Amino acid sequence: MSNKFAFAISVIILIIIVFTAFSLINIGAQIANLNSSFSSQVSAISSLQKELSSVKAEMSKIVLTTSTITLTVGGEATDWISAVYESVKDSVVMVTVRTRYGTSVGSGFVYDDKGHIVTNNHVVGDGIRFTVSFLDGTVLSATLVGQDPDTDLAVLKVDPKDIQLKPLRLGNSSNLKIGEQIIAVGNPFELTGSVTLGIVSQKGRLLPTERGYLIPGIIQIDAAINPGNSGGPLLNMRGEVVGVTTAIESMTGEFAGIGYAISSNIVARVVPVLIEKGVYRHSYLGITGIEINSAIAEALNINVKQGFLVVTVAPDSPAANAGIRGGNKTINVFGQRIVAGGDVIIAINGIPVKGLDDILTYLVEKTSPGDMIYLKIIRDGIVMDVPVTIGERP
Repeated sequence: MSNKFAFAISVIILIIIVFTAFSLINIGAQIANLNSSFSSQVSAISSLQKELSSVKAEMSKIVLTTSTITLTVGGEATDWISAVYESVKDSVVMVTVRTRYGTSVGSGFVYDDKGHIVTNNHVVGDGIRFTVSFLDGTVLSATLVGQDPDTDLAVLKVDPKDIQLKPLRLGNSSNLKIGEQIIAVGNPFELTGSVTLGIVSQKGRLLPTERGYLIPGIIQIDAAINPGNSGGPLLNMRGEVVGVTTAIESMTGEFAGIGYAISSNIVARVVPVLIEKGVYRHSYLGITGIEINSAIAEALNINVKQGFLVVTVAPDSPAANAGIRGGNKTINVFGQRIVAGGDVIIAINGIPVKGLDDILTYLVEKTSPGDMIYLKIIRDGIVMDVPVTIGERP
């Protein structure tokens, strides 16, 4: 009996040992699996850390690159203004004009090494004595060589022996882009050598003159100009004169964000003639009218969106002698009364015409009295070319 009991106890103990062994093996396997999983997670975390480090490095490069670009652009912006000013400051002058009624001040710039100074006609006005002051303190007497009220340009002359002159270069104002940066240099309120920065707001504006004619090709700018700036140079980033500051748009007489400059292309055309002859003979057609748009064109039943509708033709004018027709009836276009029936000019010597500025600019820059031009017109729905011999503006 005791032997059977001992055997049973032994069997039970053996079973417990086997079960415990299997349990330990199973637990070891689970621990191994956990270790493997933990190792995988550690490996994944390590990979993520490496990827994050790589991303941070790339971001640092981007930030550094962006910062470098920003600093470079800012530096260039400051550098070109200073560089241009330093190159032109000795060529920009203050023009003092003495009249029977008092003294006025404007600006100007050295045009050539012969002593010619370009300024505005309204600066010299009816002056009887002129002096030109340079930034270095040199003050010279000047004589009036020529003036043209219809472009508001005038030329003075100083003795080139009295100072080393540094003429400014004329640029091509046709190459100006809307939004392009420019600077104006002059003497606002007699503050000598002042420079202001702005952009080209628009081109091809028309500016009325004291004689009632229009200056074409006017450059609209937002660089601050004030009384005393008139006649000073408008300069591009290369230091070239692209215009002559001449007027502001203001209800108070103070700068309100809109300034005007005569284009350098007109300066290049008019100034040499003023130097040689003292006056400039302007081309003349003898027409008035309005610019058309798609609404007016539709009312006129013509297949164009832009052009110049002739309203009146002056008697015995070049346009009248060529047979150009003015309006003869009135129509209503969206509440606007339009004198219709006249010719619509769509090109001049093959150059498309969008409005009056295109016609006047072409006449000033490309023609002289006595020249023949061809106007492409639409008359009664028919396109034709009409030869016109240009006259001289009365």
